Amino acid sequence: MAAAVYLLCALTSLACAVLLLRAYAKSRVRLLLWSGLGFAGFTVNNALLFTDLILLPTDISLILPRNVAALASLLLLLYGLIWDMSEGRRGRGGEA
Repeated sequence: MAAAVYLLCALTSLACAVLLLRAYAKSRVRLLLWSGLGFAGFTVNNALLFTDLILLPTDISLILPRNVAALASLLLLLYGLIWDMSEGRRGRGGEA
């Protein structure tokens, strides 16, 4: 049952990444790009989680690569939400 949940999480993250990146290709809104890249990283994180806990439960630990993928994904989202959006506000003449 846990394997199904891990796979569904990975597939959901992949679907979100594809939809966000496809929307970015049409509209060129950079927040969609950063969100899509973040969800692509979450897909990698979920795939590593499945591999670590289901396929290789006692052989090796993938906790470091999992955490690196999660951190990189969160940093992409943070960059897109804070710094990239504040640059967009300055470019439109708003207060930053």
